[in-house]
Amino acid sequence: MTVLRILSAMVLTLAASLSASAQDRRVPVSPTELKLSYAPIVQRVQPAVVNVYAAKVIQNRNPLLEDPIFRRFFGGGGIQPEQMQRSLGSGVMVDPSGLVVTNNHVIEGADQVKVSLSDKREFEAEIVLKDSRTDLAILRLKDSKEKFPTLDFSNSDELLVGDVVLAIGNPFGVGQTVTHGIVSALARTQVGITDYQFFIQTDAAINPGNSGGALVDMTGRLVGINTAIFSRSGGSQGIGFAIPANMVRVVVASAKSGGKAVKRPWLGARLQAVTPEIAETLGLKLPSGALVASVTAGSPSARAGLKLSDLIVAIDGFPVDDPNAFDYRFATRPLGGTAEIDVQRGGKPIKLAIPLETAPDSDRNEIVLTSRSPFQGAKVANISPAVADELRLDPSVEGVVVTDLADDAAAASVGFQKGDIILAVNNRKIARTSDLERATSEAARIWRITLVRGGQQINVTLGG
Repeated sequence: MTVLRILSAMVLTLAASLSASAQDRRVPVSPTELKLSYAPIVQRVQPAVVNVYAAKVIQNRNPLLEDPIFRRFFGGGGIQPEQMQRSLGSGVMVDPSGLVVTNNHVIEGADQVKVSLSDKREFEAEIVLKDSRTDLAILRLKDSKEKFPTLDFSNSDELLVGDVVLAIGNPFGVGQTVTHGIVSALARTQVGITDYQFFIQTDAAINPGNSGGALVDMTGRLVGINTAIFSRSGGSQGIGFAIPANMVRVVVASAKSGGKAVKRPWLGARLQAVTPEIAETLGLKLPSGALVASVTAGSPSARAGLKLSDLIVAIDGFPVDDPNAFDYRFATRPLGGTAEIDVQRGGKPIKLAIPLETAPDSDRNEIVLTSRSPFQGAKVANISPAVADELRLDPSVEGVVVTDLADDAAAASVGFQKGDIILAVNNRKIARTSDLERATSEAARIWRITLVRGGQQINVTLGG
């Protein structure tokens, strides 16, 4: 009888459990319970999200047709057929006048840019501003007389891991698409996409074509611009990255003010990460913070009293885990005021106020070299504090640096890269762009060039 009682009790317990489970899955009792949806947010946001189509003309080159012997026997040569190379992305309307933010890599090198609205209308667009450091670009619709719907910026610093977000864009060119997910992580700094490594990570499905599209919160405000995915297959694998809205806001503000380049605060100091070995030497419990490796004389940081070997641990109340975190926080501070930084110096806490001002740029003298030489088509500039800041060069470096290269330029074909510092050409010291311009205007059969790349001096010999 005892066994029967036990079995009976077990059956009653199981029945009660099943009954409770069934109650959890009850039939909805009102129409309201059937209408839980993101649709109201999407309907409000969709009109401000656009598709961006970029195209550039490339010249097909057949190496055989460049050989005079081949042309002599087989004909051909002359102008080769041109081909149109197209790219596809997304964008977000951020001003009623027709200002659109997208990724710089979507429109880089484009000869023609078109923007398609959610109602299928198309507009030609001009590129107002490009910022490779953040991978952002600002477009303006041409010949538009109306006011367009826009998205308001959220304060991306208020985002929390676990917040629900929606990603809107044009993946694979199939048309405007909405996906949802959560904020998977914040302040991702080891992504390697832009100079400012401080990304929002989300598991909302992001695919090729979503670049430049909107990441919005549950109030319909813009929290980020979708810019990259981590993928081994080319498709979404649940790891996408967005540029925080507070950084986007800085780039948009520069475009609205009529600037051709983004204006940011200049620190005037070089920072390095704290390794476990450095942390042990400094007596730190954790390898955290940004260590000051050098300070430029006369810079804002020097005037504020920042010194070599200071450890920056916070800025305006935000903790600094590494130099990338500091760079992002500092770059998003508004110009004109000061940023308060917390420093550990010799184990003692110190507060410093850094003036928020732009780097001097009075002696850039940027030119494009046109003479027949290995440098033909390269854009070069004197290394002013602003140029050093833009190209992430040591602030103490002086000389002439390559700031840009056309894709079809002779300089690109022989291997020059953006950021190369030119020290000498044919044993002639190069201190200013005018020196390099004179050196390249003289014909030579052999070009002996000394340059610095990534901190390493390289000697190159090229035929004329």
